[in-house]
Amino acid sequence: MAERVVEAGDVRLWSEDLGDPAGTPLLLVMGANASSAGWPDGFVELLVRGGCRVVRYDHRDTGKSTTRPAEGAGYDVGDLARDAVAVLDAHGVDRAHVVGVSLGGLIGQLLAIDHADRLRSLTLALTGALDMGSTGEARDQGERLERMIALAEPGADEETELERRVALWRVLHGDVLPFDADEYRALERRAIAHAGTFLPATGHVRLASVPLPHGGDALREVRTPTLVVQGTEDPFFPPGFGRHLADVLPDARLLEVPGLGHALPSAVHGVVADAILDHVRRHDSGQALSR
Repeated sequence: MAERVVEAGDVRLWSEDLGDPAGTPLLLVMGANASSAGWPDGFVELLVRGGCRVVRYDHRDTGKSTTRPAEGAGYDVGDLARDAVAVLDAHGVDRAHVVGVSLGGLIGQLLAIDHADRLRSLTLALTGALDMGSTGEARDQGERLERMIALAEPGADEETELERRVALWRVLHGDVLPFDADEYRALERRAIAHAGTFLPATGHVRLASVPLPHGGDALREVRTPTLVVQGTEDPFFPPGFGRHLADVLPDARLLEVPGLGHALPSAVHGVVADAILDHVRRHDSGQALSR
C-alpha cells in the first residue's frame, strides 16, 4: 500500500494505491460525506486479486483530506470530478477504469462528459443520472427518507455515534438481505479511526442545492462503456433510477442485484466485484487482468 497526499488547487486529498503497480488501474470514487474507508476492505481485496491496481481517496471534506466550514466551501460536483482527475495525475495514471457509488456515480458521469480521455470504462453503482429522470418509485421513498433524516443527528460520543450510523445503515441496507450490524459497526469503526474523529462528515450536504453542471442531453453523447449496478431494494435510488441511467447512456449495460439496498454488504461483494472485473476485462486496452 502506498499512501499519497494529492494537491488539488487549494485542497489536499489523501489517497492510497493498492495492488500490483503494473496492474490495470481502477479508481474508486465514494459517495457523499464518505471517505475512502467507505469501501469495504474485503470488496477492495477482490478487485486487487482480480488484477487491478486500485486507487481510492478521501473526497475533500472527508477522512484525512482538507475539511473546511460549509459556509466557506464554495465548490460543486464538477470540482469533485476535477479532484478525481488530480488523483489520477498524482498516481501517474493516464487512463483508468472508474467505479463510482452514489454521489461517486454522479462524479463518474461528469468524468465521462468532461474528461472522457481519462477513462477506459465506467461503473456507476447505486446512483441516478445527472438529470435524475422521472420515476414513480422516486415518489414512493418518502417514508424511508424521513427515517434517514431522523437519524442524522450526530451522537454525543463515539459509541453513540456508532449506534446512530448502524441504525442508518439498517435503513439503507433494505429489508431482503440479512442485516449484519457487526459488519457495519466494524466498517464505521474503521472510518472513524481513519478520520481521527467520531464526528460525521457533513460538508457534502450543501451540494444538494447546487445545480449539476450537465443533464441528460450531455449523457446521450457519452461513449465510455458503462456498467450500471442497481439494487432492487435501494431506498435512496430505487430501480427506476438505474434503468433510466442505463437507457440514457448509449453504451451501457444494467445489472440489477436482487435484495441489494444502498450499501455494499459482504453478501454481494463477490457478485458486484465479478461484474466489475468482467466489465473491465471487456474494455481494457492495457494489460489483461488475471482470472
